[in-house]
Amino acid sequence: MIWWARAIYRFLLWREQRLARQEEPLQRSGNSAPRKGEAWREPSHLLRGRRGELLAYWYLRQAGYTIVARNRRPGVGRGRQPGPIPGELDLVAWDGPVLAFVEVKTRASLERQPDARLVHAAQRRRIVRAAVGYVRRLKRPGKINYRFDVVAVAWDPAAGYSVKLVKDAFRAPRPQETK
Repeated sequence: MIWWARAIYRFLLWREQRLARQEEPLQRSGNSAPRKGEAWREPSHLLRGRRGELLAYWYLRQAGYTIVARNRRPGVGRGRQPGPIPGELDLVAWDGPVLAFVEVKTRASLERQPDARLVHAAQRRRIVRAAVGYVRRLKRPGKINYRFDVVAVAWDPAAGYSVKLVKDAFRAPRPQETK
């Protein structure tokens, strides 16, 4: 079953590299409005992010993950903070018996950042809060083991796309640390 996920992932890498190389000369600086007679195009950073999430999805599938949710937004908050809970879970997947909440970071270049700096502290708090809400809604008996992974997708014109999976990239704070 993993062989077809691997084949789709390789095809997507090939297609995205081709598209990215074609679009490099067409990219305009900034996100200005289209000129007269020119069709509207999605801003390049949003397009890059969508492509990165698609590549990360198939990368995880071919690595044996079972994806159960994509772009999952938490529900409405209760208690002290009414309204929607901030945050979004890019991918939720089972890696064997462990539930993995995966954050996808797509970069325009291969500039190296330490793995710990891929997701900043405020974003970690939002992801943890959304993940805890997701786990609470699961109607499963017993304790669910979960972790937070990061998939870093980067584009380099010479090398193409590179995908790196960082398992257990950060931990949820202990209950006494949350406020």
